[in-house]
Amino acid sequence: MPIDFNQQIIDDFRANQGQVGGPFEGARLLLLTTVGAKTGARRTTPLGYLPDGDRLLIIASAGGAPAHPAWYHNLRANPQINVEDGTFAYQATAVVLEGEERDRMFARAVEADPGWGAYQDRSGRVLPVVALLPTAGTHTLAALSAHGGVGGDGGPPAGPMGDALRKIHGAFRRELALIRKEVAASGPRVAAQLRVNCLTMCQGLHEHHSREDGSMFPALEERYPELGPTLERLRAEHIVVQRLLEQLQDLLAADDVAPEALLSEVNRLTKELEAHLDYEEEQLVPLLN
Repeated sequence: MPIDFNQQIIDDFRANQGQVGGPFEGARLLLLTTVGAKTGARRTTPLGYLPDGDRLLIIASAGGAPAHPAWYHNLRANPQINVEDGTFAYQATAVVLEGEERDRMFARAVEADPGWGAYQDRSGRVLPVVALLPTAGTHTLAALSAHGGVGGDGGPPAGPMGDALRKIHGAFRRELALIRKEVAASGPRVAAQLRVNCLTMCQGLHEHHSREDGSMFPALEERYPELGPTLERLRAEHIVVQRLLEQLQDLLAADDVAPEALLSEVNRLTKELEAHLDYEEEQLVPLLN
């Protein structure tokens, strides 16, 4: 993409917590900052990504161009990179996938979006697949709270604690909306990448709620004893959400899961979770701020 077009996306991304308009509206985007292999200068590039548990996957498609993109050469020379996902900015290590793992991840991407295969055919090269592994104390969606999550070990997003909690909740709301859209658009079977998207989200919610139960809630309870009934309700809601997450994961474990069955479970989870998040923000954000 032209540099000025890239800059517009970067500016929109940073101004709107990872959300952009135009042709990339609703896409999973991140900002990748690498160090120039020749210049040593820092360069930021907006890229689409695929969730993959505790890591993210990016593909060096360059829009189907015959040469690898500059960011790929940069991270080969210096694999320590910076990632912005709209909620957090963190350091990660870039690992270029090889052999069977690369082929399997690329096939999964093509199954979810044939455009990746079209890019490869147009380019005349094998498109590299790169895994981004957050360094210790940081996160992906699979472990939002491991980076902080309001009460975690690595510190929450910048700003007041209540606003940080809203940002984290917003990331889950957006991911659930994307998953619902993807499930609704599925064909007769659920693609492998969609299963991974769902499982990554499930893991992230479990980690987030575990950190709240183990760290944030006890701290609030000690400081504000009158919050006892509110926190007990939130803990009980965590149990309900966890049960729905487990049911969703059980469904995903089936080889022949139908998109309509998956959509029903995701809708149930979304309804319960959004009510929980709304109540938690109403009760806790003013105190956290």
